[in-house]
Amino acid sequence: MSLKNIVINNDSKSGKLFDLFIQFLIIFSLLSFSIETLPSISKGLANFLKISEYIIVAIFTVEYILRIIYSEKKLKFIFSFFGLVDFIAIAPFYLSFGLDLRSIRAFRLFRFFRMFKLLRYGKAINRFKRAYQIIKEELILFFLITIIVLYLSSVGIYYFEHQAQPEAFSSVFHSLWWAVATLTTVGYGDIAPITVGGKVFTFIVLMVGLGVVAVPAGLVSSALSKVRAEENDNVNNDIKD
Repeated sequence: MSLKNIVINNDSKSGKLFDLFIQFLIIFSLLSFSIETLPSISKGLANFLKISEYIIVAIFTVEYILRIIYSEKKLKFIFSFFGLVDFIAIAPFYLSFGLDLRSIRAFRLFRFFRMFKLLRYGKAINRFKRAYQIIKEELILFFLITIIVLYLSSVGIYYFEHQAQPEAFSSVFHSLWWAVATLTTVGYGDIAPITVGGKVFTFIVLMVGLGVVAVPAGLVSSALSKVRAEENDNVNNDIKD
């Protein structure tokens, strides 16, 4: 089994073992990062996690380089979603390595993006891609309508509450925060209407907000169900054949 097949081809036994190993390292790196944030961590454990980080980054670096070498279209891989995620997973380490660039170490927060590397493995991401392709027109139209509703809500509450609360609702742009919090049914309560008209208008916006939350979830759920049904039909057809 060649090294290329191990790195690129995850259908083979060696490729699957390599992918499982990489997944283990990703999960371990996420756990170690979380443990490092504990205030009472011992010096011995801190040193162990630090050494582990060096080893993991070295392995991720070799993996990243090998994927570039063995990719048929190298630039396409480098600038692809997963190529960029792979790069972001290791770049902050080198930006803060060997030099006193502690201010740049803020980029180490991008280590959180390592969890997205998990998306490389499994069929779930493909289902979401296909589901998005099914409902993308509906989602785009829905979000455009949502933006319009947000704007109209901001204008409406501004006219109802501006005179009663000139500081809280001083402009349509200031009212936009209330519209977002209300339409998404979050309702932080930091800005609330006090006029009768404003309260009635808020009730209407809240009712609309229930649809704003429910519609995308229903669209995605329906599309995923359709994708799964298609997969089951394909499996059944393969069995019959």
